[in-house]
Amino acid sequence: MSELEKLLQIMKDLRDPDSGCPWDIEQDFASIAAYTVEEAYEVADVIERNDLKELKGELGDLLFQVVFHSQMASEKGEFDFADVVEAICEKLVRRHPHVFDNSKVDSKEALYKEWEQHKKKEREGKGEVASGRLDGVTSALPALRWSEKLQRRAAHHGFDWDDIGPVFGKLDEEIAELKEEVGHQDNQQRISEEMGDILFASVNLAKHLGVNPEQALRDANRKFISRFELVEQLMEADGKRMEECGVDTLIDYWKKAKEHISSANERE
Repeated sequence: MSELEKLLQIMKDLRDPDSGCPWDIEQDFASIAAYTVEEAYEVADVIERNDLKELKGELGDLLFQVVFHSQMASEKGEFDFADVVEAICEKLVRRHPHVFDNSKVDSKEALYKEWEQHKKKEREGKGEVASGRLDGVTSALPALRWSEKLQRRAAHHGFDWDDIGPVFGKLDEEIAELKEEVGHQDNQQRISEEMGDILFASVNLAKHLGVNPEQALRDANRKFISRFELVEQLMEADGKRMEECGVDTLIDYWKKAKEHISSANERE
């Protein structure tokens, strides 16, 4: 028995109505969906930390989610794990004719256009009639990633600036509009809309700079955590409690933390 066959059998045993695990037995697609998303994020997290030993385990957890969904579908007579594998193999070959069908692609842009054409044909094959050029861009994504995909699709149809100058200008414009709205009372809805416009414009700027906005924000979060923890350490060494200090004092410690990290990086 191969390791994959062993995993499939374990999943089947866990779902056995008579001898399986009560928790696994009572699950359905909806209840497991959140765990599937969580496992995917945990894979991304260990990749960011470059922990390949941990990555092996997290990939196993993610694979288990696929097996779990496949087992539940099999019990309903819909499909099984083999069908899932067959479907992805067929899709990969179909979407990569430049690899499997001797056709040639000259650039990444040409590859992207070809990829979009393949996905369009697939949607049409499913009877999904496109009413707009943004159809097919799924909203089931983190907001930054969704925004990035929407803007890439729009840019594919020429709806974007050719150079980065106007992109900076658009971001400045949105910030100015937010400042104006903040000056009005009882205006939270407009403030929220303008804040959204700033984030959307920032994603477009990231696209022009070749930066993954989701990853950039995650990196910024980690950087904030490391600096904040150092601020805590520095204040503790000085016998001070953060909650008892004013903003000016906290900013001074934040600057010290940045200088400390900068010096440490230079020594490396």
